[in-house]
Amino acid sequence: MNFLAHLYLSGSNAEIRLGNFIGDHVKGKRFDQYPPNVRKGIQLHRAIDTLTDQHPSTKTCKEIIKPGFGRYSGVVTDVLFDHILAIEWSVYSQRSLKNYTRTFYLQMLQRYHLLPPSVRRFLPFMIQSNRLYTYSTEDGIRRALDIMGNYTSLPSNSEYAVQQLADHKEVFKSNFHALFTDLISLSKENSIEVG
Repeated sequence: MNFLAHLYLSGSNAEIRLGNFIGDHVKGKRFDQYPPNVRKGIQLHRAIDTLTDQHPSTKTCKEIIKPGFGRYSGVVTDVLFDHILAIEWSVYSQRSLKNYTRTFYLQMLQRYHLLPPSVRRFLPFMIQSNRLYTYSTEDGIRRALDIMGNYTSLPSNSEYAVQQLADHKEVFKSNFHALFTDLISLSKENSIEVG
């Protein structure tokens, strides 16, 4: 799962959200230096990633993406799943996506001192581009993948990803919903109320 799904699965506690948001940037046992709820968010992030990587729905969608992205097919699938969550946001939340993302940005700015340096560097750009909200558009997905391609070794092939999503939309949707149902259960098992 990518940013939007991780945040949704964190519930309403801002520190758990922060931990889930920075989860990829805190390696090993370095999470011990954070407050308890931030640690809980980091641990939740890791559990979400483990379940996502092992889930048959993820594997099905990765196979569709694989010809254009190879070993990065999981990363691209995560972004496409965030797109599906964004366009079907009202299925999972009574709050508007725009309001939800604005609240999240404000919460992260208020806790900026807790963010790892790498996250401090990209958060302003994330806010300026309103990346989480733009996941609801194909242009937003293209832009997110292009940005990732500029800063990582992810192949620059965003058009391929968007085309595969268009060609296999129902497959991606049904697999996303199956996975997300299991991830919501995982969050609830960790005493997190999502919605």
